[in-house]
Amino acid sequence: MSHLPSDSINHPTLHYTESGKGAPLVLLHGFLGSSAYWDELVPLLSAHYRCITPDLRGHGRSLAPEGSYRIEQMADDVIGLLDHLELPTATVLGHSMGGYVTLALAEQHADRLDGWGLIHSTPHEDAPQAKENRLLAVSKINSQGIAAFTDGIVEGLFAPASLEQLPKAVQKVRELGYATPPQGACGAALAMRERPDRREVLATSTQPILLVAGAQDGLIPAERLFTSEGPNISAHTIETAGHMGMLETPTELAGIIRDYLG
Repeated sequence: MSHLPSDSINHPTLHYTESGKGAPLVLLHGFLGSSAYWDELVPLLSAHYRCITPDLRGHGRSLAPEGSYRIEQMADDVIGLLDHLELPTATVLGHSMGGYVTLALAEQHADRLDGWGLIHSTPHEDAPQAKENRLLAVSKINSQGIAAFTDGIVEGLFAPASLEQLPKAVQKVRELGYATPPQGACGAALAMRERPDRREVLATSTQPILLVAGAQDGLIPAERLFTSEGPNISAHTIETAGHMGMLETPTELAGIIRDYLG
């Protein structure tokens, strides 16, 4: 486990883990998560790839400044990490909120990417009701605490069968949510609320792109992810996964990622 020195609030300390050797692969976790979201997946990839899993701003063991964040700011944090690791380029795959960060990287720092992908994520901006829900989330976190908010959303992240068959995975996600600094969760919620629509980034990028949806994802249905087709886009649906394929179906997801990288 390593740390990125901090120079300013725009490049906060990012805690990250590394495993394996080979071409660099950066995995960005979702809201209320941490690098631990990838614990089941990394051992399946690290034999051939250098897996780098940071805790994004406001999450895990990274700094969690007060105030609202911006997705573009979180993307700049990742560029700061690549600079720290002296990596001119890497492949970046983002889960959910991490996908929003990945899209910002593809828009603003395409020269630093060998390829990129979205896992249970979407290039769409928040719909009006979703924007309102972000504000309600901040209100609930501030009034009732991060644990109550986490308890209200965790089960909805998983396919129904996963809730019964993978209780340890569900509890892991619950505990990672509990451990998220409340101000970090609020800052990230506001960042997601204000992010722009980036369907054009997906439609116009010529880089190798991976899109992975869960057929039982109750948060982001496949049609909100598969907004473009092209020879550079590899699209997959995991039939038994909800929103947490890296924990629900790690072997299947790892195979999809290996095929994409290969």
